[in-house]
Amino acid sequence: MDHNVILITTIAAGFGLALMFGFIAERLKTPALVGYLLAGIAIGPTTPGYIADVGIASQLAEIGVMLLMFGVGLHFSLDDLLAVKRIAVPGAIVQMAVATCLGVMLADWWGWSFGAGLVLGLSLSCASTVVLLKALESRNLLETMNGRIAVGWLIVEDLATVLILVLLPTFAPLLGGTNNDTGDTGSLWKTLGTTLLLVTAFIAVMLIGGRRFLPWLLWQVARTGSRELFTLAVVAVAICIAYGAAALFNVSFALGAFFAGMVMRESKFSHRAAEESLPLRDAFAVLFFVSVGMLFDPKVLLDEPLQVLGVVAIIIVGKSVAAMLLVLMLRYPLNMALTVAASLGQIGEFSFILAGLGLSLELMPEEGMSLVLAGALISIAFNPIAFTAINPVRNWILKHSAIARKYENRDDPYAELPMTTERKYLKGQVVLVGYGHAGERIAAALGQQNIPFIIAEQNRELVQDLREREINAVSGDASDPSVLIQAHIADAAMLVIAIPDTLHIRQMIDTARTLNPDIEIVLRTHDEDEAKLFRTDKLGTIFFSEEELAKGMASHILQRFNAKSEKH
Repeated sequence: MDHNVILITTIAAGFGLALMFGFIAERLKTPALVGYLLAGIAIGPTTPGYIADVGIASQLAEIGVMLLMFGVGLHFSLDDLLAVKRIAVPGAIVQMAVATCLGVMLADWWGWSFGAGLVLGLSLSCASTVVLLKALESRNLLETMNGRIAVGWLIVEDLATVLILVLLPTFAPLLGGTNNDTGDTGSLWKTLGTTLLLVTAFIAVMLIGGRRFLPWLLWQVARTGSRELFTLAVVAVAICIAYGAAALFNVSFALGAFFAGMVMRESKFSHRAAEESLPLRDAFAVLFFVSVGMLFDPKVLLDEPLQVLGVVAIIIVGKSVAAMLLVLMLRYPLNMALTVAASLGQIGEFSFILAGLGLSLELMPEEGMSLVLAGALISIAFNPIAFTAINPVRNWILKHSAIARKYENRDDPYAELPMTTERKYLKGQVVLVGYGHAGERIAAALGQQNIPFIIAEQNRELVQDLREREINAVSGDASDPSVLIQAHIADAAMLVIAIPDTLHIRQMIDTARTLNPDIEIVLRTHDEDEAKLFRTDKLGTIFFSEEELAKGMASHILQRFNAKSEKH
């Protein structure tokens, strides 16, 4: 093969086979990503026939990771991350520690060294953000509280993994590996301090300088009126900042791209930037899964089936159970615990990087890489099944376990109003579901007019903060009748649903009208067809975002023209 067309051949083979296998997978009611993984196996070095260039495929996949993480940043602000910090930070640390310990114990049982077990455990502890995003987006869960907690959890994992990747070469000799650049113990602490300093410096540069420069840059490009130049600007910012973060601050490509997107979210063009980069994100995500498949050797399933089973058990069962128990301990509902557990029951890009570094430092044997890849392939293929099973598993557990039912209905100080709540908030009040961007503004307007209101919010941490600000709020999913009952919906004057939750809106309205037939209902939607359907069913007063925008603009235009007419 002419070396000048290796890149073209790799892309053609990857996309062509991914399309074919992905189509077959969908026809068989299996997620398309399973087909993409099989396409990678078909053109990998361990199967007969054409062998694609693994190095080029890996670099193309890295671009896909950059663009996907950039897209996450565009939708996930720093405020969103801070909003779930009380569960995401301890959750990620504890879950990674549990998975690492399980990996060390399993490796010790196989006769591996402690260093090899540590690398294996760390590799199994890192869930794939790429896989998670695809799963959440396909189920419209990315903007939900469950989705935000899962993404925040993985962002913390990514930050921890970046630190591990930088520090592992320094600790390698102590763990039985090699590192030609290692000095004494003093250099170890110097490396640790340098790493923390560089990561902190990068975050500071992005949050202080980038928050001003990137929105300004997009505005200047948008003023040219060139769509292709705007698309180029979005892609260039994502990739260049990701590369610069790695080259200057020793931060991973993925983390650099994530912060680029998060900072660019401050721009009024962030929504357009997300739309422009979406086709490229989807295309390169396919190449990511293909590249994973190329690294997999199917013989490991026959040669070491028990080892593969042990690795898969840690990923799918060990990590998931640890995460679920921790979420429940923090007083979140079972549905959220199962969603987070399903989100973390897989491994991906950082796992391959950690395992590869372990090999280069002679900490882990070559079979370790094959086991990590086998675990990744099986867990990624199983992950959509785990998400599909969330509701059936929840219903089964609650039906057959009295302990689970008791735990689900346990007393939570934030799930009910305090006994000291004033009477004016218990009758004739507004029940406001959701305290996001829209809900916060509605609450502020109600407060300015001294109209009593109670907020029903799924984010328990946010409810805690609201209580500290002496704002009445209850924690829980408003589609659960008990939550609206705690908000005294039976005596409320109005129910305002400020979250775009299509699946559960009708449950909220049914509960409200059953307990309070005369209640007035106001709700929002982003979809025109959905707005028409809601109005046909007479669910209440519907506010469709684009329609309200048009009304506001039209009102302004008419006022201006009327004012000019009066002057003349």
